[in-house]
Amino acid sequence: MSLVRPLANPLKPDLMLPLDHQTEELEEVLVEDEVEDSDTGTPSHLIVYNDDHNTFDWVIKCFIEVLGHTHAQSEQLSLMIHFKGKANVKTGPKKSLKPKKDALVERGLSAVIEDID
Repeated sequence: MSLVRPLANPLKPDLMLPLDHQTEELEEVLVEDEVEDSDTGTPSHLIVYNDDHNTFDWVIKCFIEVLGHTHAQSEQLSLMIHFKGKANVKTGPKKSLKPKKDALVERGLSAVIEDID
């Protein structure tokens, strides 16, 4: 059984541009990230989506290591993701969820942060 795999979206500057132009683009992206991270009070959900690549065991291990969930919680969440297509795996301030989301994405899971309406 597989679960979540992120869509690749790496920063790939155009190699044909002058070096100083590439640096400007990178700086703009970093500034955007800083603005998003500065909102510590926005309540948000960390959502993980299903895929056909990751095994139950891998997803469970990721949830235990990254999110601090118990084995039972992680197993239940992985089943919810498998059968429903996605699950809210953590709720909290956006700033505290961002490093967790990044860690899950680095491990091959498809995770996003959504603001609570």
